[in-house]
Amino acid sequence: MNRFIFVYLSIMLLGNSIYSQDKQYKIRTIAFYNLENLFDTIDNPAKNDEASPIMELKTNKAKVYWDKIDNLGEVISKIGTKKTNNSPVIMGVVEVENDTVLKDLINGEYLKDRKYNIIHYDSPDKRGIDVALLYQGEYFKPVYHKNYELKIYTTDGKRIYTRDQLLVSGYLDGEMIHIIVNHWPSKRGGTSSIAFRKKAAELNLKIMKDVRKKEPNAKIITMGDFNDDPIEPSFKKILKTKKKKKNVKENDLFNPFESMYNKGLNTAGYRDNINLFDQLIVSSQFVTTTKEYDSYKLFHANIYNPKFLIARNGRFKGYPFRSFASGKYTGGYSDHFPTYIYLIKEIK
Repeated sequence: MNRFIFVYLSIMLLGNSIYSQDKQYKIRTIAFYNLENLFDTIDNPAKNDEASPIMELKTNKAKVYWDKIDNLGEVISKIGTKKTNNSPVIMGVVEVENDTVLKDLINGEYLKDRKYNIIHYDSPDKRGIDVALLYQGEYFKPVYHKNYELKIYTTDGKRIYTRDQLLVSGYLDGEMIHIIVNHWPSKRGGTSSIAFRKKAAELNLKIMKDVRKKEPNAKIITMGDFNDDPIEPSFKKILKTKKKKKNVKENDLFNPFESMYNKGLNTAGYRDNINLFDQLIVSSQFVTTTKEYDSYKLFHANIYNPKFLIARNGRFKGYPFRSFASGKYTGGYSDHFPTYIYLIKEIK
């Protein structure tokens, strides 16, 4: 919550709710985090997981694995807590190998008391990296989930096996919302990869269309490591995201991270470029709804980048403090910063 909103509403935080002089509000954190190659130490012969940084280490694989689990758990446990006294109630994650690493993560020292649950599918990605959703069952009740396969091909017709897009629909404090978790194709290959991310954006639109067939006024959040900045064609020409709330019409998508990008903020570095790949984008129903009670709206969006998540020296100085570099474990966290939004609603 930024200072302007805090002062204007004269809000006081108590537990998971906030209060003004005569109104009570409920606030929840929804977040996303690229976990940077969260692989276990066991070779899967069906995947190219031996190319993962942890498998390439010569010694101390197990020690590194559990250290990384603790580091990531610490980060997740802190996101949004200053305003909600709780970690994210819903969190999309990517670059995970399987449900085993996710179970280790949510049962680790920092997260075990939060009682997270997991929704995960194995994707066809050739390295074996997947997307998943973590959620606190006390607040979010999933009723449906499905993985959508992204089929993309090289110019000579060869299939590129990449990550699925995950749809999860459920009730957040009794209100139906729909989450899409993404990890779009990377920028490797330069301009030729632009078409792959356009295909990913088109798949996003298909998922939203499927949701709206059953629920025309659906509240949708699409989140992920999009490997595109907010101003690129996949967003502006295909998803047609809006930068300003005042321009949002029915079933449009509002991207609060576009303004942050224009201010020079970032979540990752790629080939010496500063990028804001990690975003949460919301449908119009989160910004234009007129329902007074029992309806969540977007309150605030931000990048979680405290000092301990920033590299202080070396070739990646000023970048996210990554776990692996030059074939070695650094003791860091991830090569991406987490991102998050606050949803807020007035309650009677």
